[in-house]
Parts: sequence; C-alpha cells; structure tokens
Amino acid sequence: MTLTRRQTLLTAAALPLAATSATIARAGAPMMGVSPAPFNRVKLGGFEVTTLLAGTRSVPDPQNIFGMNVDADTFAAASAAANLPTDAAQFFFTPTLVNTGAELVLFDTGLSAAGTLAAVTAAGYTADQVDIVVITHMHGDHIGGMMNDGAATYPNARYVTGQVEYDTWAKAENENFDNNMRPMAEMTTFLDAGQDVVTGITSVGAFGHTPGHMTYRLTSEGKSMLLGADFANHYVWSLAHPDWEVKFDMDKSAAAETRRALLSMMAAEKMPFVGYHMPWPGIGYVETRGDGFHYVPHSYQLML
Repeated sequence: MTLTRRQTLLTAAALPLAATSATIARAGAPMMGVSPAPFNRVKLGGFEVTTLLAGTRSVPDPQNIFGMNVDADTFAAASAAANLPTDAAQFFFTPTLVNTGAELVLFDTGLSAAGTLAAVTAAGYTADQVDIVVITHMHGDHIGGMMNDGAATYPNARYVTGQVEYDTWAKAENENFDNNMRPMAEMTTFLDAGQDVVTGITSVGAFGHTPGHMTYRLTSEGKSMLLGADFANHYVWSLAHPDWEVKFDMDKSAAAETRRALLSMMAAEKMPFVGYHMPWPGIGYVETRGDGFHYVPHSYQLML
C-alpha cells in the first residue's frame, strides 16, 4: 500500500514522544569540560592590555594558605557570604601583555614557557615580538617561563626588575632564580620604586609579599590602571580582608600594610587593576566595604 504525503506526516505526528526523543539523543553533542578562553584584551587610552591565562589549578584546604591568623568559623563565614567552598580554591596565573604602540611589554612569565607561550600565541603575538619582559617579583610562578629548553623564551627582549628584589634573591640559594633569572642579569635593567620602564609604565613599590615586590601603574591618555601582581592573592580571602595573613607573604605585616595602601588608592581613584591571581580574566575594581574592601569584576568599561 502506498501512503500519500499527508498520511505520512500524520503517522509521524502520532509517533510516541520516546521515539522522537531517541532520535534527538543520538544527535547530542559531547560534553567538552570547563575551558576558559586563554586571553582577554581591553584598552586603556592608547594602550592595549591583554591578560594571559598561563595556567589554572584547584588547590585543597585554602585556609592553609589564606586567613592563617583567623579561626575556622570566621573563615567559613566570609567564604559562605561569597558563595565559596572552604575545601578547595581555584588558582589562576595571569601574566599581562601591554602594547603601548611602540613597545610590547610582558609582565611576568608564568609557571612555564609552554603555558605562557600558548596564551601569547592565542592572543595573536609571537615570542620574538616581545620587546621588554618585566618581572614583578621572583617567585617561581612569575619567572618559571623565562627560559625554554635552555634558551631565552623571548629572544629579542630586554628585562626589567626591581633592584631590591634581585639583590635579595641573588644572595639566596634558589633553583628557580638560578635557572631563570640569574642567566638574564647582563640583559636586565634594575629599577627602584617610582621609576619608569617606558613612558606610561611606572613602578610602584609594594613590598611585603617579597622584599622587593613591585606593582606597575599604566597611564595613557589620562587613564590609569594598576598591574597589581601579588599584592593580594585572592579576591575574598586577601583583598576583602587585607589583614588576613597569607602563607606566601614573606613579611606578613608589611604585606598587609601594602594591601591597605594600594586598595585605598584604587578605591579612591576608581582605578581598574589586573591581579595575577584574581578570578580570570583577572581585571576588576575595588570598593570600600566597612573596614575592608570588595572586589568588583570588570564588565565592559575598558572595551569602550
């Protein structure tokens, strides 16, 4: 028996829902897993600022790192207020590229050459285009990508770092420093706080996290941004509570003073900042809140 087109359509419409659902299920796309974009680019006056996701990982028991001087109930209450679990934290590692129009400047090199280079490439640049590499401080997750198979990762770059920071690590026994920073000594310019890397990029002393830890103020066409490095290592457990002790701060009292000073400045000026360990893509603003502060993620202000 031959069915007419109308009869065929009526028969299909009468099929059970399960039959049609099975057909849809067979066409379903696979689960892909969590995967953030590897770069994010904004503008600051005449500058382009690109944050690079050089790596991210989950770390258990965050109160072993943050809020070391407060009790578990206080830590749990602050976490709950921010909808954060207390059994794990997500760490982000975010070098930054600043294109001034005349120079391409990379701030910090990540945990490894591979991770940072992948983000640099995704952002549309190549390693040999980097003119200057600025090292904010010399913890391994900031200098780990300076060398690649025994050669400089950024072959055409010169290097800039703080004099106090370099001198401190040069006197210590540290494999990361010896393998990554020490070989670059002859190509490195040393700064004190308040000196310029290039026009529009000025060092700002932020000692405490390490003895010579530096942040950098970008200024272009009347607009400013702070590249904050590690002055605050978490948007709640450090930034919102600047007096909470952080395991990685070498001088915890000085680090707390630095946090308060920088946070107060940024809140007063309504200045955006990049935080090396802030939630990806690492750009936000600061508001005062009681005796502490509050992190406000960037939305589209720096796209306009």
